[in-house]
Amino acid sequence: MSHRPTQRPAVSLTTLAEKKALGEPIVMVTAYDFPSAQVAEEAGVDVVLVGDSGAMTVLGYPSTVPVKTEELLMLSQAVRRGLQTPLMVGDMPFGSYEASNEEAIRNAQRFIKEAGCDAVKVERGGTTVERAAALVGAGIPVMGHVGLTPQTATALGGYRSQGRTAERALNVLHDALALQDAGCFAVVFEAIPSALTEAIMPRMEIPVIGIGAGGATDGQVLVFHDLLGIYSGHAARFVKRYANVRDEMISGVKEFADEVRARRYPQEEHGYTMAPDEIARLHELLREQTGEPFTGGLSL
Repeated sequence: MSHRPTQRPAVSLTTLAEKKALGEPIVMVTAYDFPSAQVAEEAGVDVVLVGDSGAMTVLGYPSTVPVKTEELLMLSQAVRRGLQTPLMVGDMPFGSYEASNEEAIRNAQRFIKEAGCDAVKVERGGTTVERAAALVGAGIPVMGHVGLTPQTATALGGYRSQGRTAERALNVLHDALALQDAGCFAVVFEAIPSALTEAIMPRMEIPVIGIGAGGATDGQVLVFHDLLGIYSGHAARFVKRYANVRDEMISGVKEFADEVRARRYPQEEHGYTMAPDEIARLHELLREQTGEPFTGGLSL
């Protein structure tokens, strides 16, 4: 039975703004390759982020920091080939936008031109606000990201909830409002207390996508490999597993290995056949070449 949804119109920035205005929750997931993009497409999500989390989930890095722009561009290109309807956002990796507005624009343009992204995402407030404004000024749609920002997790004290004191909560609020004022079309709130989200939301005029930020946001995002149980690494508190695909994958490969070792695979139905006259002709040709009767596995 196919799970393919009826064809929907492509999701745009206007679509997301309308959803916020109407109170319709926005669904966002990450994807890093062609098959996962197809799954997101058929599942009918609104936004797909080619996240730098792919550094850990598919490229095997210990964190998001080492991933290169070229690597994320390659992943983004693969996702683009499997995606039609959702808005596609490319995550700009650490080191690709911090140095200057010019470098940020140059690298962001690559995500739009080379990978076909509809928008890019940048992390933090501070100097990133200036970068976001420059990108928007260059005609590039930008999604912001505040709270726990994995690219600078070390400076934040590790992968932990942010804004849990009044003073730090104000910093998150200021970052979110600054990114909104810079022209971002949306912002991600990650790993912040639900009470803080509830305090900020009345001040947000753009869509807010939450991940570990409570239910008051305009939408939610989870990492593809987390929600499907593919990634074997540590899962954050906010992760809910909707499937255990990794266990199924291991089970399937193990069963294949067991059948090969027991010579139960392949069976006759897994092979190809030759017409009897072609088999006879092959025997004849082999006798002509070797001068000896053929004693191989072919039979009439």
